[in-house]
Amino acid sequence: MDKQIIKNIIIEKQVAIPNYKLVHRDFLFGDKSNYVLVGLRRAGKSYLLYQDIQTRLNKGEQSAQDILYINFEDERLSSLKAEELGIILDSYMELYPGKHPLVYLDEIQNVEGWEKFARRLADSQYRVMITGSNAKMLGKEMYSTLGGRYIPKEIFPFSFAEYLIYHQVEPCDNWEYNQQVKSIVSNYFDSYFYEGGIAESFEQPDKREYLNALYQKILIGDIVERNNIRNSRVFRFLAKKLADSVMQPSSLTRLQHMVKSTGDTISLPALKDYLEYMQDAYLFFPIPNLVSPMTEQATLQKRYVADNGILNLFLFQGETKLLENMVAIELNRRFRNTTEETLLYYFNKNIEIDFCVPSAQLAIQVSYNLNDEATYEREVGALIKFLKAFPGYHGYIITRDYETQIETDGHTIEVVPIWKWLLQSR
Repeated sequence: MDKQIIKNIIIEKQVAIPNYKLVHRDFLFGDKSNYVLVGLRRAGKSYLLYQDIQTRLNKGEQSAQDILYINFEDERLSSLKAEELGIILDSYMELYPGKHPLVYLDEIQNVEGWEKFARRLADSQYRVMITGSNAKMLGKEMYSTLGGRYIPKEIFPFSFAEYLIYHQVEPCDNWEYNQQVKSIVSNYFDSYFYEGGIAESFEQPDKREYLNALYQKILIGDIVERNNIRNSRVFRFLAKKLADSVMQPSSLTRLQHMVKSTGDTISLPALKDYLEYMQDAYLFFPIPNLVSPMTEQATLQKRYVADNGILNLFLFQGETKLLENMVAIELNRRFRNTTEETLLYYFNKNIEIDFCVPSAQLAIQVSYNLNDEATYEREVGALIKFLKAFPGYHGYIITRDYETQIETDGHTIEVVPIWKWLLQSR
């Protein structure tokens, strides 16, 4: 690898990053801690690296020359191998002899075997931040290689609160009673609801075209090509069917039959691999049934799309699906962790509850509206039965716009519009 190319990249980023226009995201990073940031492509991982760099420069703690930032999606680095990664540090040292840089390695999963280099940097007391678009970067192999030297963090697309801040809207106290502010928030929510929280899409003139290109990049580049999937037609069909059925539990057998109905075949091991690849790329995330046996929890799951903008590519008049998907995204953001412990479930045993969070004792139904009497009886009735069976839980129904408080059988159910619920504190 030519050191001159790497030197050019280092200096280019030292000039460019301090001038990027950013809206602060609420992430705190320790001054001396090393991090691995993972999440959906374009969810904002690089954005947070830029934010960390600008914060340090603005404090006067470091100068631009102290920054060693490398994006491994730069085509000039496409041939770089793991055994050559040390050249990056050598190139920096030739530019700035004696300096001890802050190291930022963006999308490093493109270099197979990167972990040993990352460990060497940590062992040499460099402060390092790494990003990647694959959940396997948080797998057991990483933990064993990096030996606890890095703190893992999952990064999600912009929340609705962050979306408003990006658009310079910061609701004041009791904003929901101010008709003017409420109208502004409502208008921005309409866009967020259909177009999602991928920040790079916010300024695009054709957001749907951008999101479709991003989806194709994730599907083909991050999943099909990286995992050497031979039957991409079956894989595409499976992704589409999962998006179509975000509100419904899908067993492996049911998904296998769906593929078979098209004239193709897929084995159960291959199907499991395909689902794992989508999950590892953060395209979909699963939630199991709280009361299913452990073996069934791994095979019968609801699966949601990581961003409403991507889900909406598949839908026509899909407001009900978009609503439940957005609730799932927010609950995943609030209660997901990076261990193997599951914190978010649905409940299906005689009654159906859309979401359960045992650690917070939350039971949540999602209904676009409650105007229809049959819908009201179904959603409220199921929630009351659940609250009787599980004392101590708090019951919510999240709607598109309707708000009230239901008192029945000694239980209270809060009915909350989603745009208000999204802005409530955790």
